[in-house]
Amino acid sequence: MMEKVTQWLSADPDPKTREELQYLIDHKEYEELEDRFKCRLEFGTAGLRGKVGCGPNRMNRLVIQQTALGLGEYLVKHVDNAKQRGVVIGYDGRTDSKSFAHDTAAVLTALGIKVYLTHKVAATPIAAFGVKHFNTAAAVVVTASHNPPEYNGFKVYWENGAQIIPPHDSGIAQEIDIAATRVIPLMPHSEAERQGLLVWLRDDYYQTYRAAINSNPLLSHHTDPNSISIAYTAMHGVGANMAEDLLHDAGFKKVMSVKEQREPDGTFPTVNFPNPEEAGAMDMVIELADSISAELACANDPDADRFAVAVRKPDGSYQMLTGDQVGTLFGHYLLSKTDAKSQLVGNTIVSSSLLNKVAKAHGAKYYQTLTGFKWLTNIAMQEQSDEHKFLFAYEEALGYTVGNTVWDKDGLSALVAFAQLSAELYSQGKTIWDQLEEIYREHGMYINAQRSIALDPDYPPVGELLRADPPKKIAGKKILVTEDLKHSVRTDSNGKTQAINLPSSDVLIYHLEGGSRVIVRPSGTEPKLKCYYEVVGSFAKNESFASAQERAEEQMSLLISEHQNSLR
Repeated sequence: MMEKVTQWLSADPDPKTREELQYLIDHKEYEELEDRFKCRLEFGTAGLRGKVGCGPNRMNRLVIQQTALGLGEYLVKHVDNAKQRGVVIGYDGRTDSKSFAHDTAAVLTALGIKVYLTHKVAATPIAAFGVKHFNTAAAVVVTASHNPPEYNGFKVYWENGAQIIPPHDSGIAQEIDIAATRVIPLMPHSEAERQGLLVWLRDDYYQTYRAAINSNPLLSHHTDPNSISIAYTAMHGVGANMAEDLLHDAGFKKVMSVKEQREPDGTFPTVNFPNPEEAGAMDMVIELADSISAELACANDPDADRFAVAVRKPDGSYQMLTGDQVGTLFGHYLLSKTDAKSQLVGNTIVSSSLLNKVAKAHGAKYYQTLTGFKWLTNIAMQEQSDEHKFLFAYEEALGYTVGNTVWDKDGLSALVAFAQLSAELYSQGKTIWDQLEEIYREHGMYINAQRSIALDPDYPPVGELLRADPPKKIAGKKILVTEDLKHSVRTDSNGKTQAINLPSSDVLIYHLEGGSRVIVRPSGTEPKLKCYYEVVGSFAKNESFASAQERAEEQMSLLISEHQNSLR
């Protein structure tokens, strides 16, 4: 191992990580060295993501340069005119993001590939927008999104504007392995500019994205924007300027940002975990909203591809909407604003099935994919047609795309869309809660929850146990249909089977009597499960919304506890 360590030390271009590695060598931190050098940071459909530090199993300049070389070689081999079409590169406000982005540009231009590089930090959707705008071969965004401060990432978009999916992920990974054995070619930015290989994306490019969002017909229904006030936070990320501009363009003047979280800061000093879903992350924006009696407390995550919102309740307190609630509201609203029968909407297998009900009620076409926005947009391109144009897709983890201006989740356009939706309701004397209640009364009280279960380390692989001895009931409810995505088969309680048209994935889905659903995603490397639950509650005659919700939540608690106990 020490030979690998020495070789890495001599090749590392960054004095900071060389010093870190030398310290580990000098102090004989062999366990830590083993962790850093036991493998390479794995490149997959999300690109790279990991902790920043020295060694091949961390994010650092040498890993980035090797990754860029592998990506560049793959693009030249698999995309027509890749060198001339080029690659868009953007980056967020994390400590190392700018240097990682500039290193990527230096490698790609050395290969003769044209690069469009943002001149400053950019929200992920602004960079992803550039693929279709410039017709490039790919895009790279250096971001760790909502991960803790010690992380960074390298996200790759394909020539269609969506995140990469197989087989490109494994193909790029193979080229990276080869690149790791080579001397890395680098071209100084000044030379790349002289040769016409480096184009700086300056403010006019950011304004092009802004104009594209403003011209999206789905975002032009501005009914009395002054009927609501909005508190907003960028969560120390890169979304504030564009978020504020887009809201202003849409007529929303009563907008106030959390000053302490407005500017990019990769240390995230006021949040323990810069993810709007984490407890406490929305505290400051809710506090601001309360101080100005705003109807909405909105947030983007640090790279502004996700959107979160807490809504003022009748008692004056604020409650965070789930991703499924926001997705359902979007689906209902957007389908009501279009010729629904010619629209295509979708979500993922772990998101609420309520969107399917809403789509059917409007006569729209619905599709479903594996977890991950990369699937939502790539499959949307396959499913759309002249008869069914893509309208909207979402995943429960706060990701939404409204239209196809960006073929990925876009927290900036989602912010505008939700403000627009809300203003229309409030101008009519209704609230977000009234709208949700109407939808639930029509289709059922859909409640969703997620739990991770850590099992005994000596426990056999859970997925195979469940397949070897399939359960007949969960929480006393009969299993009507079991979907095994690993084997792509759907089996009903009578044993009748049907093929499933989804890529193979180690997921089991149980549809229970009464409409409830349990999804189990076993880990392939440890005795751990991610479980997703859905309960469909009903309304008794003249029953209040609060009462129906409480009853459905009790059903959810029972389902979760009994299901988890059955697995231990």
